[in-house]
Amino acid sequence: MKNSVGSFECKLCLTVHKTESNYLAHTQGKRHQNNLAKRAAMDADGKNDGERRLAAQQAAEPMAKVPRIGQPGYRVSKGFDPVSEQRYLYFEIDYPLIDPGLQPRHRFMSTYEQKIEPPDADFQYLLFAALPYDTIAFKIPNLPVDRDRSKFISSWDEQKRMMSLKILFVKVL
Repeated sequence: MKNSVGSFECKLCLTVHKTESNYLAHTQGKRHQNNLAKRAAMDADGKNDGERRLAAQQAAEPMAKVPRIGQPGYRVSKGFDPVSEQRYLYFEIDYPLIDPGLQPRHRFMSTYEQKIEPPDADFQYLLFAALPYDTIAFKIPNLPVDRDRSKFISSWDEQKRMMSLKILFVKVL
């Protein structure tokens, strides 16, 4: 369907496409085909048109915003492992008000993914996230991380509500 702006909309998938060729390519894609299959299954189940519209509206609505309560407390230490002769970073993040049953998450992010500072190939970011706290990031060297199970240690202490992560960098010769 062409909208008032001149873009093409797929009412089934709730997507907007700039050109007709992009729309036609979308109709052959996996997402559109999956939505067609879902609609066919819903029609087979006998759902009426009102229920289908309500389901589409609920799918299009963004997630509810959770009020944030600020940054968690943290401690960072760095060192040198005498056995493996590797540099390491050890992070301890305190989440005293985290909801029971939730566990914090961490991930590595390239400087090219973030939009706050200019990209720098010499660094990467380590992010920690847990609701209702703000996500915090640490700028660390862009060195390969040793992913061996005995050297990449992540733990969540439910009683203390503390996340700890130890990363060792691959030894550069």
